Amino acid sequence: MGRFLAGSIAALLLVAGGLVWWQGRSESNPVGLRAQPLPPSADTLPGTGDPNAVGKAPPVPQATARTREEKRFDRYDRNRDNIVTRTEMLASRANAFRKLDKDGNNLLSFEEWAVKTSDRFAAADANNDAKLTRAEFAATAPKRKAPACSCAPKPEED
Repeated sequence: MGRFLAGSIAALLLVAGGLVWWQGRSESNPVGLRAQPLPPSADTLPGTGDPNAVGKAPPVPQATARTREEKRFDRYDRNRDNIVTRTEMLASRANAFRKLDKDGNNLLSFEEWAVKTSDRFAAADANNDAKLTRAEFAATAPKRKAPACSCAPKPEED
């Protein structure tokens, strides 16, 4: 009961404070009065710059150009050690696995479900150390298909 009473009093105090603030704002700028802009004069217009300013502005930082493969590698390399472990590569499959395991009994083993990724990792791991370097990781890139173009000439049928 005491918490309810304290909460009610706090809510009333907040509402009262809001009303006081609102009334104070409305009195400082009456509805009928609006600020008029000052007429332009030569003294108030800015010049080409501050004549007392010294030095140059700092250079604008530039982003480094990264290839699509570097961005892809960085997405998999969660701990930023420039090596993709098997665990890091399979982490992207964990949420999809949880979605497939609707009843939560884990009858679908993760290795069976992710066999394609596991095989792709094993094929890319040339030295069998369970880690992928950047060069090894490049072998796992998905093959991109060229878009079908309707403008290409079709072979003639006889």
